[in-house]
Amino acid sequence: MKYEKIDSSLYINNRKKFIKQLKKGALAIFNSNDIITTSADSTLPFVQHRDILYLSGVDQEESILVLFPDCHEKKHREILFLKETSELIAIWEGEKLNKKQALETSGIQTVFWLDQFETVLNTLLSECSCVYLNNNEHTRANTEAETRESRFIKNFKKKYTNHQIERSAPIMHKIRSVKDAIEIALMKKACAITEKGFRRILSFIKPGIMEYNIEAELMHEFLNNRSKGFAYTPIIASGKSACVLHYIENNKECKDGDVILMDFGAEYANYASDLTRSIPVNGRFSKRQKEVYNAVLKVKKEATSLLKPGVFLKDYHVQVGELMQEQLIDLGLISLQDVKKQDPAWPAYKKYFMHGTSHFIGLDTHDVGLWTEPIEENMVFTVEPGIYIPDENIGIRLEDDVVVQQHGEPLNLMADIPIEAEEIEYLMNS
Repeated sequence: MKYEKIDSSLYINNRKKFIKQLKKGALAIFNSNDIITTSADSTLPFVQHRDILYLSGVDQEESILVLFPDCHEKKHREILFLKETSELIAIWEGEKLNKKQALETSGIQTVFWLDQFETVLNTLLSECSCVYLNNNEHTRANTEAETRESRFIKNFKKKYTNHQIERSAPIMHKIRSVKDAIEIALMKKACAITEKGFRRILSFIKPGIMEYNIEAELMHEFLNNRSKGFAYTPIIASGKSACVLHYIENNKECKDGDVILMDFGAEYANYASDLTRSIPVNGRFSKRQKEVYNAVLKVKKEATSLLKPGVFLKDYHVQVGELMQEQLIDLGLISLQDVKKQDPAWPAYKKYFMHGTSHFIGLDTHDVGLWTEPIEENMVFTVEPGIYIPDENIGIRLEDDVVVQQHGEPLNLMADIPIEAEEIEYLMNS
């Protein structure tokens, strides 16, 4: 791994949080992700399943975690099953975790090789009262491709027909949404790497460069700072492309007079950062561009202050919509008459601001969390309002990652990244 060693106390505490929510006598099973093939013998880089990573820190394929806190055998209350390393594997793929390294990473005392899994599991199942299995229940999940986890669940239910099945996902969504101090520090590190990338491109961007040139500069900076790269597919959208919410082609020329909307973030230790900045290609905003920019910035600042413990995200988004409505009226984009005759299901402001303002962020860019429960201290959210005006060739979005505090304003993990229009212009021209 490129990232520095993480204190195993994080994973020990995460398991305690999970175990606390289990029914008495319950056993829980978590599987790693597959290595995804492309064609022939080619594969995509391995990405660990976030739940087993959260609970163990093991960033390796073909891993299984079993938790059975009420097991009469103390050594079987937490078990890691790993692919056994060998001299041949070491030569061709690099060494896998040995048992000592797995213990140091996870804090789990009992480590077995994968070929022991079925035998050990059969023994444990004779004692447990129910089994927690881990489906992907993210609200935006695309479940067309069968994962290692989903195959395991299908085969488990076929083989062990008499066992009561429970869902791990609601527990994981709850505990993962509230970040540990170590997690927040890792996310701050990801944001700091993102800052380095942003400052690098401020002096680089000028008329005539290609969007992919900017993407390349960012990747260079990220890799030089222990990141694997982008936390998600970056958006480098100049001119009218900035009005395409999920534009990822990044293949156009950046032209004089255009604004570039850049939505990107570095990962660090599998934790995501998520930044959006909109900057003028020539280093100076036009009068109209700056008006729109400052309107978005105003909404962002006020929206950030609304993220407090006890607030429901649904209510928060309604409030942000009202803030945006005021700005769009001031900009002459909608009128009071438009507001009076609007469809409540699709308010007038949605013509120019059609997406949500905030989402959970952590091990996933769109991290898991319970949208129907109130916000809590140490939840981390993006704040990303935007205004998109295709007829004027203007798309402006601004985004930071913030940690909810018990009292006062959220902690902005990206507070050091320039955002004021005047500062952006100064840095681009200095």
